[in-house]
Amino acid sequence: MSENDGTKRTNIEPGKTVDVVQKADQRSGKTTRGTVQQLLTKAPTHPHGIKVRLTDGTVGRVKQVIEE
Repeated sequence: MSENDGTKRTNIEPGKTVDVVQKADQRSGKTTRGTVQQLLTKAPTHPHGIKVRLTDGTVGRVKQVIEE
């Protein structure tokens, strides 16, 4: 597991750029890039990725944290 892994809550904070998979895209694995507005998963880790809301309102699970 790397630093930019989306399964740990400690790697993600509001303002970070991330790639998320939306519920509708889970089968295809299509990712959407955006900026984290809010963390929705309360647990410290989640096997499928921490659920977040992006600034544009998109909700999805973080697949990767993008390092600027």
